[in-house]
Amino acid sequence: MIRSPFHAGELEAQGRTGVQTGGGAIRDFMPDQHRAFFALLPFLPVATTDRDGWPEATILTGQPGFIASPDPRSLRIAAIPDAADPVGPYLVPGAGVGVLGIDLGTRRRNRANGVIASRGADGIQISIHQSFGNCPQYIQVRDVLPAEASPGVPELIDGLDGPARKWISMADTFFVASSSGSVTRSAGGVDISHRGGPAGFIHVDGDTLTIPDFRGNRYFNTLGNLLLDPRAALLFVDFGSGDLLHVQGEAEILWESGGTPGFEGAERLWSLRVARAWRRRGALALRWSTRTGDAGG
Repeated sequence: MIRSPFHAGELEAQGRTGVQTGGGAIRDFMPDQHRAFFALLPFLPVATTDRDGWPEATILTGQPGFIASPDPRSLRIAAIPDAADPVGPYLVPGAGVGVLGIDLGTRRRNRANGVIASRGADGIQISIHQSFGNCPQYIQVRDVLPAEASPGVPELIDGLDGPARKWISMADTFFVASSSGSVTRSAGGVDISHRGGPAGFIHVDGDTLTIPDFRGNRYFNTLGNLLLDPRAALLFVDFGSGDLLHVQGEAEILWESGGTPGFEGAERLWSLRVARAWRRRGALALRWSTRTGDAGG
C-alpha cells in the first residue's frame, strides 16, 4: 500500500471541499531544482512550536548561499535567531520545523518541513520529511534590498493594540504557522505558508481577524492542521522598515462562508481570535520595494 502524504486533518479538509488529490508533488526529499532555489534566497520564514505546542514563526536572513542542501534530505541554514528573538529558544534539535523558500521578485515558492537535526553557533541543520512546490498566486511582487538590522527587544502585547490593528488592516502579505499537533503523526508536523491578497484583505474587528481563503494547491495543509490543532501564529513584515509583528490565537474555519460580501474571490473564510502578540522593530537586515505596475495577482 502506498502511504498517503496527507495526515487525517488534511484528508478531512479535502473531503469537506470535495477535493481528490494524490499529492504526487509531495516528496520525502528535496528535488535538485528546489535545493538550488533555496541557495539563491536571502531570507527564510521558519516555523516551530513552543513548549506548550503553540506555533511560532520568525525569519532568518543572510547572503544568498546561507541556505544550502548538502543532500536531498537535508537543509543547512548558516544563521540562527538573534539572542532576543522569542522563537530562538524553540529551534533546537528534535523540534518540528517548517520552512518556506519564497522569492517575492519572481513569485516562486517551495515549502519543506521536518525536524531539526542539529544546531550550533554557525547554524541549523534540518532533516527533511516533506518537500513540495506552490503556485505563484497572491504573491505581491517586491524587490529585495540589503539593509542594516537593528533589532529591538520584543514589545509584548495582550491581544492587539491600535498600531497592530492598523498594520494588519493594511497588510497584503503574511505568513501563517500551524501544526498537526505532533511530529510523530503520520505525514504530520509543522508548516509555514504564505498568504496574500490586495491591501486590506484581512478584516480586523477588535482582537478577531477574519481572513479569506483563496483557491490554492488543494492540499489544505494549513486548514488541515487547524482541524487537528486550532492554534496558529501569524507573522507580518513591514517591508519598508524590517519590523515584525507576530500574533498567536485560535482559529475557526468558516466552511460555508464562500461568497461573503467584502471577501470577493474567497472560497471560504477563517477567523483568528488573537490571544497575544509581540512586535520587533528593525528585526530584519532587508527591505523590499514594491514593483510598480505589478500587483502579483
